[in-house]
Amino acid sequence: MPTNAGDDADANPEGEEAEPSQNPESPTPDAEEFVSDDESANAETTPEPDVPEDVQAYTKFSKIDGSTYDRANEFLRERTYITAREWAIARLCADFRTETGVEMTKIGENLPHLVPFMTDTYSPQAVNQARHSFEEKVRKSGATFLYGAMSEFFTAEELDDVMYEATEVAKFLLEVEGVNLSVEEELEAEDRITEVMRDVRQHSVELRHDDVCCPECGHEFDASDT
Repeated sequence: MPTNAGDDADANPEGEEAEPSQNPESPTPDAEEFVSDDESANAETTPEPDVPEDVQAYTKFSKIDGSTYDRANEFLRERTYITAREWAIARLCADFRTETGVEMTKIGENLPHLVPFMTDTYSPQAVNQARHSFEEKVRKSGATFLYGAMSEFFTAEELDDVMYEATEVAKFLLEVEGVNLSVEEELEAEDRITEVMRDVRQHSVELRHDDVCCPECGHEFDASDT
């Protein structure tokens, strides 16, 4: 576990992050390989007088204890471009945001209390660096995905498969954080995402051609009229 942002165990000796595994054997998350095996992980603990009340009440990462950090990190490496450290700190920065900004000092000083698999405190600068790294990876991943979706490298059915796997991972991470999604909510979200991605693909075809015929549905359109 890194003791500070500049000593990140998730980086290789050359300073570049290791490439995540491609085509993981189990694209759908498996809770048993990810969350803690210790049933006491969610047990109540004795309040510590020096720890702020809102920190003591924070339980979003209670399913993952210190012994499972490596498994959490491996899980994220196989399915995303973020690390467990970046995931946890990005979530904390969103949850500990006030009208004047993010409480980075509170997050850094209480990191081991907020996230059981984090073992050391962080400076406000280290917290900010991890949050920035998360945001940068999300932006780059988004651009990569949209280019792939708009480039005709994938059929509509293949895009559906990509979005299904991505949605499953995202939902699982939310569930680990304590978000409970009903079956109806999950199905509605999947349907809306599928509809949006098919619109993206169709409009991308219109952008690349003046007079085209969709190779999948046969619909003809004039992109100059859009």
